[in-house]
Amino acid sequence: MPGCFWPGAGIGFPCRHSLSTMSRPRIRKSLRKKIAADAGYHCGYCLTPQSFTAMPMHVEHIIPLAAGGSSDEDNLWLACPLCNGHKGVQTHGSDPIADEWTPLFNPRKQKWQDHFRWSVSSIEIVGLTAIGRATVLALRLNHKHLVRARRRWSSAGWHPPVE
Repeated sequence: MPGCFWPGAGIGFPCRHSLSTMSRPRIRKSLRKKIAADAGYHCGYCLTPQSFTAMPMHVEHIIPLAAGGSSDEDNLWLACPLCNGHKGVQTHGSDPIADEWTPLFNPRKQKWQDHFRWSVSSIEIVGLTAIGRATVLALRLNHKHLVRARRRWSSAGWHPPVE
């Protein structure tokens, strides 16, 4: 059954995003574990570590099934529930500077540091390219809850994450 993966416990279980999509192809447990390990147990978009969240990370489809994506390894990556929830079925977003429709960041094929950087305070994610800026907006990478959490993590010396 598709769902979420909790790497610390080594188990997968159904979650809100998967219960309504029971016709999806099943992603093998071994592949879920490999994706999580390949991603370093970090969200591919906001870089939040699994160990900082109170919820398991999602194995997400970079190109959603609804947009013609597959459940093959090269279309899967780890995302936190907030990023995956905001991404939904989106594959493109609007770059506010160029005012153009552009593809969203692909954490499997692109390097985070080529498209994003941390703000001077290391609390907010800044888009460096059209892809980065569109992704920051579309996935709400600087949502108030994330910014508040990053501020706390930073004061504890846990943030920003080390690549």
